[in-house]
Amino acid sequence: MKNPYDNEERKTFHEMVSKFMETEIWPHVDAWDEKGSYPQEINEKVCQLGVFGFGIEEQYGGLGFDDQFMRKASSFEMGRSSAGGLFASIGSRSIMLKPLVELANEEIKSRSLPELLSGRKGGALGITEPGGGSDVARIKTTARKEGHEWVLNGQKMFITGGIQASFFVVGARTGGEGLGGISLFFVDADTPGFKRTPIDKKMGWWTSDTAVLYFDECKIPESNLMGEKDKGFYAIMDNFNYERYMMGAQMLGMSQRCFEECVSYAKERNTFGKALIEHQVIRHKLADMSAKIDAMDAYLNQVAQLMNNGEKPVAEISKIKFYCSECLESIASEAMQILGGAGYLRGNPVERIYREVKVMAIGGGSKEIMKDLTVKQMGL
Repeated sequence: MKNPYDNEERKTFHEMVSKFMETEIWPHVDAWDEKGSYPQEINEKVCQLGVFGFGIEEQYGGLGFDDQFMRKASSFEMGRSSAGGLFASIGSRSIMLKPLVELANEEIKSRSLPELLSGRKGGALGITEPGGGSDVARIKTTARKEGHEWVLNGQKMFITGGIQASFFVVGARTGGEGLGGISLFFVDADTPGFKRTPIDKKMGWWTSDTAVLYFDECKIPESNLMGEKDKGFYAIMDNFNYERYMMGAQMLGMSQRCFEECVSYAKERNTFGKALIEHQVIRHKLADMSAKIDAMDAYLNQVAQLMNNGEKPVAEISKIKFYCSECLESIASEAMQILGGAGYLRGNPVERIYREVKVMAIGGGSKEIMKDLTVKQMGL
């Protein structure tokens, strides 16, 4: 569907990202997925596109400007590539950049941002814990002050990009119970008292590295406190708004790829003496899929414009997160039905997307939490 907010600059950026994905990523997705890893130079190639540099000053390697429609385009093409695990791993830096830019001191920003934005080093956000995921206010990892240092103790779970990351933004409890006692800290991977172990055997995202993080009397400089003490919860929530929007855009791209694969297959496959696409039941499925894709796209575009205007439409972003996940579940299921046995075989985009649907409805805030947050934001 035509985007009424498009302009030449946005179209050019989108075309650049799309061409890169189709030439540099698409041909290798199956092999990387089966291997469970990818060449590390891909981090640098993707970062050279500037897809993580929005809202970051040029002196740190950023683009020096922001545009939510370009952010949307990059996430859309990441989703359309069907390389969910690859971009979960590469993109893990994106969800820790906002607090890093806004809250870290100059020494930390100057040292870490150029490395992260160039792809030379990776980064990850450490929030989720073994005893709680979406319930951020229940964080149990602690940080106590000793002289000119903070001492961290605890664990983080399901940390995407956590094995290859060199830098971490970590949430820890510095005060009492609840959302008012959480602070954010910058942690280098080589800090004594910090270690990590990989999580294997995932249902999807095979190409990504996922980790458990351990902090055992992990001492960091007092200057590694990011922002105000006990005020980290609000920064986490603000950061989640961008992550949830970008996940919506990625789910749109995944849905679009499912649709494209279905159209291509239905034109080639013949049943009962005619092309599959000539059967009314298949045509109706394609119509339903296309309508959902257009609705997702329109919603994302409208909210992108609000965000470009400086607004933070939390309720709408929450709706995008759960609505897009439910649309993607439906579209991926119908795509598998159209492809039949061919879709059930490993080594095709529809099979991979179908495997990775559920993580999109869980990561970044489960759809149940998103619905509850939506209603609260509506004042109900």
